[in-house]
Amino acid sequence: MRAYADLIQGDFEAYIADVQEYFRCLDEERARAFIEAREVSEEYGRFLDAVE
Repeated sequence: MRAYADLIQGDFEAYIADVQEYFRCLDEERARAFIEAREVSEEYGRFLDAVE
């Protein structure tokens, strides 16, 4: 195991970095989708006001 410790450590660190990047991506997309949903809801509200 000692012979491969550096390799395993490097793989683990790369994995953790990739997971962190993935979660950041999810967070950014969630924020973008929330803004979009709010905008669409506001537009729909204006539509309802116009047809009433």
